[in-house]
Amino acid sequence: MKNLPTHAVVAILYLLAAVPVDAQKKVAELTIVYDYSIGLEGAEPKQPGGNETAIHTIYIKGSKSRSEMTNALFSSTTFYDANTGSGVILKEVSGQKLLIRLTADNWAERNNLYDGLVFTDTSGTREIAGYHCVKAIGRTRSGATITVFYTKDILPQNREYDPAFRSLAGLPLEYELANGNVKIRYLVSKINFNPVPASKFDIPRSGYREMNYEESKKSNLGG
Repeated sequence: MKNLPTHAVVAILYLLAAVPVDAQKKVAELTIVYDYSIGLEGAEPKQPGGNETAIHTIYIKGSKSRSEMTNALFSSTTFYDANTGSGVILKEVSGQKLLIRLTADNWAERNNLYDGLVFTDTSGTREIAGYHCVKAIGRTRSGATITVFYTKDILPQNREYDPAFRSLAGLPLEYELANGNVKIRYLVSKINFNPVPASKFDIPRSGYREMNYEESKKSNLGG
């Protein structure tokens, strides 16, 4: 631009500044709550109170994430640190309180179902919680289908908080996992951008029977 008059340079810079830029909001801290339901294709969802419905809450703070699944009969909490690749699972079932530690290799094995999973956008759209969402479809190596409506307006900086959505270019607000005639559905009920307390990622030091991942697999408790 050195050969252009000053007023021309100013005009060009003004026009460039007026061009819309990517409005995507990258967030380091986030809390998102989903309503969870499970059912058979063609059947009506069952009433709350059993294993068929639950609340799924995800907390993200930097490289750390915490994922909770709770209902009247059970609770499960998964901690993950993307920096170390390690995780911890807490389970409370039938009065039992278990703590399962996972190494980085354990974590990779537990979530290898999602390796190579890629989502393809479709022409479908929907507004959810005030956000414009795009419909995308992905298929796992086992043949399960994941249909997701996600917003490109929000992108967690920590892309490892949910292994299923590492390659998704936004935040899922509604999604359904279909495997055979079983369908599991998640629908967002709340999004919060306030700072997440560091205490959310504290691992209990007592009150739980501790086991490693290999032991939990033998007991069918690694999920």
